[in-house]
Order: sequence, then structure tokens, then C-alpha cells
Amino acid sequence: MLTSLLPWYDRGLGWLRGFGHVVDLAIRYEVAQAFFRSGLVKIRNWDGTMYLFQNEYRVPLLPPELAAWMGTFGELVFPPLLVLGLAARFSALSLSFVNLVAVVSFWHVLHDNEAALASHLYWGLLLLVTLCHGPGKLSLDTLIRQKLAR
Repeated sequence: MLTSLLPWYDRGLGWLRGFGHVVDLAIRYEVAQAFFRSGLVKIRNWDGTMYLFQNEYRVPLLPPELAAWMGTFGELVFPPLLVLGLAARFSALSLSFVNLVAVVSFWHVLHDNEAALASHLYWGLLLLVTLCHGPGKLSLDTLIRQKLAR
């Protein structure tokens, strides 16, 4: 009886593996859009961004102006790379750093705001999936790797 179920099991596993590549892309998109939107808000209101970095965010070791530029750069450059799956692990690592700096810099507010802190944890876990698992088959990294292998 179990032997007759093995082909069905194998077929189901094949479908799940194929769907996993779509899930990888969806994960990359989900986290990238959150960071990219944040970067757009910063760049559209640079005076407000500078005010926040000078008065609200407590970025360690960096002057507020440099921290604002670096944070905005990270939020605008790495999300598109992540979605495309181009240097995906590097992009995920870079955004993980941006996420960690955001939590540290705004901890005085986040530690009392469970929803906001949960969002950062959620993004961190999504980025960890790409860091550990890679971008999956629906990525430019995979396409480039395949081209170079030929």
C-alpha cells in the first residue's frame, strides 16, 4: 500500500519544490518593498529625514548627516537588487545591517512598541531566509551562475 503512494508523494514534493521558488521571490519582494518605501519617504522629505536623524534616531558612532545618507542609500539601492536576486545574499546582509541599526538607533521608542519591534523582527527573519537559503531559482544570481557554468 505504501509503495503505491510513493509516486503521489514524489509528485507532491515536486510541486512543492517548484512552488518554493515562487515563495523565495515573494519573500524577497515582501522585505524589499518595506525598505524601499522607507527610503522613498526619506528622500522625498530630506529636511524631515535630517531632523529625525539629528533629534530622534540615535545612530551610534556616525554623525547624523552621514547616517541619514547611508541609511537612505541602503534602503534605495539594496531592495531592487534583492528583488532581482542580483547579489541577493549581499543585499540581504546589507539590509539586515540597516534593520539592526534602525532597531538600535530607535530602541528608546521600539522597546515599548511591540508592533513596530515585531515588524523589524519579521523583516530580519525574512532576510535570514535569503541569507541562509539563497535567492532561489527565480533570480539573476542563479541565471548568471548557470551562464558561467556553461
